[in-house]
Amino acid sequence: MTFMQALRARWNDAATLVCVGLDPEPARFPAHFAADPDAVFNFCRAIVDATAPYVCSFKPQIAHFAALGAEDALARLIAHVHAMHPGIPVILDSKRGDIGSTAQHYASEAFDRYLADAVTANPYLGRDSVQPFLDRADRGVVVLCRTSNPGAGDLQDLLVAGQPLYQHVAAKVANEWNTHGNCALVVGATWPEQLREVRAIVGDLPFLVPGVGAQGGDVAAVVGNAKTADGTGLIVSSSRAILYASRGDDFAQAAADAARALRDEINRYR
Repeated sequence: MTFMQALRARWNDAATLVCVGLDPEPARFPAHFAADPDAVFNFCRAIVDATAPYVCSFKPQIAHFAALGAEDALARLIAHVHAMHPGIPVILDSKRGDIGSTAQHYASEAFDRYLADAVTANPYLGRDSVQPFLDRADRGVVVLCRTSNPGAGDLQDLLVAGQPLYQHVAAKVANEWNTHGNCALVVGATWPEQLREVRAIVGDLPFLVPGVGAQGGDVAAVVGNAKTADGTGLIVSSSRAILYASRGDDFAQAAADAARALRDEINRYR
């Protein structure tokens, strides 16, 4: 099953557009993990197992693992998702993009080392910098378009031939790069008007939408501006609001409750 097939199956069969971001910060773990030498894996595994019924995908952020020297925990975590929750795709959030053989190695890192189903990619070095990802037709390539951070407009809003740069990125990905039908775009929940504009440009291309939860993106505005005609098309990502819903022994149940609540809120507007 390809990434896009798995994603659509979760949208339809599990009736969820929620993506749980896995961004481990040990200082925010419940106290009992302080004595656990495998705390990163065990915490994230508990979150995965608790929230799996409510998600269309998981999105581990590679920097959170690498900074802790926990790359092995990341690999085992993705393997755990595949083994215990088959059919739920994993998006490796690494925002890679480089030229030549380096790009080939980044694609191998995501898809061969970590066995991710999809990867986030930076388009600003041009098509050749993401071509090794695009060539993996069974995997997803989630290209940065209009990101959720406050400084996104510094470059992404610059006018090029009368249009903001992010609109050019959207059109190029949809019309030129998506030859295998494996592309998606990152468009932040904090920019609802831009969500609407990008949706009009790219048709049914899926959006990974960060920025709900801790960043304050509005669920109703996201769904209203960016859902596709069939009420899908979105991977609505939340990390901290779900991961750290509780710092007590009930952390996993609290995460499950938060994921379920987000799923239900999204579905109210679909």
